[in-house]
Amino acid sequence: MSDEKQIREAVETLKTGDMHARRAATELLGSAGEAAVEPLIRAMLESGNDLRWYAARALVRIGSPSVQPLLRAMHETGDQDFRRYAMAALAEIGEAAVDPLIEDLISEDEELRPYVVTALCAIGEPAVEPLTEIMKEHPDRKIQTCAALLLWKMGEPGAAPLTEALQEERSRTP
Repeated sequence: MSDEKQIREAVETLKTGDMHARRAATELLGSAGEAAVEPLIRAMLESGNDLRWYAARALVRIGSPSVQPLLRAMHETGDQDFRRYAMAALAEIGEAAVDPLIEDLISEDEELRPYVVTALCAIGEPAVEPLTEIMKEHPDRKIQTCAALLLWKMGEPGAAPLTEALQEERSRTP
């Protein structure tokens, strides 16, 4: 399904349909692919949390084509609820979202950082290597600390790399 009319109708069903109709629309929109990304994000920005949940599920089904548009929308809006649902979708998308999330982690936009950290923590293992690199090499000590705390917060996936990096740092320090 990539027909604009079908996408519009499915988005409208997310707004007004019963639970079964919304679930079916989520599946249809998820299978529509990239063509449904912008309409879904617009609907998330204009609607309440019920619709946001279903739209986020559809964006997860679409996968990597959703990542950059979701991040762009997060930068453009101050709506905290939208940001929570967008980050939940990014976390579920997983590995495809790691590099763009890492870019936002080290950016100047501190307002988005809590959402980025939450998504990276939920993604887990695929984020460990870039976070370890940031912890070891980033010039900003605050960003290094953020990466270290994120590795710690991940639990098992981040614990060994964090411990190893801290031991390396101790051995270099006289």
